[in-house]
Amino acid sequence: MEKIMLSPHLEFACQVLKAEAQAISRIVLDDSFDHAVDLIVQTGKGSGTVVVSGLGKSGLIGRKLSATFASTGMPSHFLHPTEAMHGDLGRVRREDVVILLSFGGQTEEVVSLACLLKQDEVPVIAIVGNKGGDLARLASVVLSIGDVTEACPLNLAPTASTTAMLALGDALALAVSRQRNFSIDDFRKRHPGGGLGRQLMPVTEAMRFKAGRNMPLIDQNVTVCKAYEEAEKFARDGGIRRAGALLVVDEQGKLVGLVTDGDLRSALLRIGPEVWHSPLAQVMTRRPTVLSDDALVRDAVRIVREHRFDEIPIVDAQTKPVGIIDVQDLAALKVIED
Repeated sequence: MEKIMLSPHLEFACQVLKAEAQAISRIVLDDSFDHAVDLIVQTGKGSGTVVVSGLGKSGLIGRKLSATFASTGMPSHFLHPTEAMHGDLGRVRREDVVILLSFGGQTEEVVSLACLLKQDEVPVIAIVGNKGGDLARLASVVLSIGDVTEACPLNLAPTASTTAMLALGDALALAVSRQRNFSIDDFRKRHPGGGLGRQLMPVTEAMRFKAGRNMPLIDQNVTVCKAYEEAEKFARDGGIRRAGALLVVDEQGKLVGLVTDGDLRSALLRIGPEVWHSPLAQVMTRRPTVLSDDALVRDAVRIVREHRFDEIPIVDAQTKPVGIIDVQDLAALKVIED
């Protein structure tokens, strides 16, 4: 097989990605990681917060780490180590835990901050490369990314080391989140806006067509003509357009089928005009794909994308329909393209 030749830029980019991936894969976790998780979880049980600090590129990683803690349920803020020496140290309380980042473990401003925190008996978690540095000596818990060779050809610009710090910080934040039983509902409360928040909305809040309110539940023995007449009446009374499907139920009110406009067109071609006088049971799609009434919008998006359905029935625990969510509902939320 002929070998594919990469351009010099692509070949170099592959080397960079490989170096950064290797930096992550070589991180060795030990009991210190457990201690760090326990320390943060205990802080969260009280009124403490996670304060994160670092300088330069490590500081940028620290800001992201603080944001990850905050978004996954653990109160957190970033503290600039230089500003801490000029009044911002008052942002740290004894009940807090501070995470300090420094690859070399010798950053003067960060080490000075660690000294002050140690004097005030504030617990410190250090994320470093060098376990033998001053920062590691001052910390309560040390997490190390190990000896990392930067992806930079000069082995100078922080690249692989900051990637490894970011990955280790994410692992720490998510382990804390898992230990604190952070739920989807908790996540939604912290992300109410944007596409992510809308994806986590309960599907019952997003659907416009609700059974008994603006769309009927129709018995499977009713004729197609009568069924569509009833659907049009509900739509007029509800002041909205008719749903693109009919919900078909049995004598117990349980969903037994769905009739879409596509089903009706197929039946007209198969049976002819007399289909209007046929019972719904002859034209409906039996056992349609459904969502439970505790599902989220993201579940509906997945089904629409995977199966190209325009309408999805929503049912309760007894399989009784509570409504339909259709593709236009999802388009209105801007979670799929119209």
